[in-house]
Amino acid sequence: MHFVTSISYESEYKLRVGFEDGDVKIVDLSSHLDGEMFAPLKSLDLFQTARLDPDLDTVVWDNGADMSPDFLYAAGYPVNTAPTLKVAEPPPKYGQLGPQKAHACGNCP
Repeated sequence: MHFVTSISYESEYKLRVGFEDGDVKIVDLSSHLDGEMFAPLKSLDLFQTARLDPDLDTVVWDNGADMSPDFLYAAGYPVNTAPTLKVAEPPPKYGQLGPQKAHACGNCP
């Protein structure tokens, strides 16, 4: 069983949530805001009231909604494995040519 140790608002319906095991995850709750308690959280003003309740060890909102730490853990993705773009080759430094490619015509040196 997990418990939440930190919480911060990221963007839209995303929270950065820290857990007792040291993991930090981004949790996108946009597809989980249904029902009597959670539908009001579609208002970003209310969603941004998310905070840590140290007695419950989870995230709570001003309307009384809270979410299971185990659900948040399962729904999130680790911050350090968030999708990133990588460059295959670093660009050449100013004044230097990049890697030379063979010319397809076969007539050039």
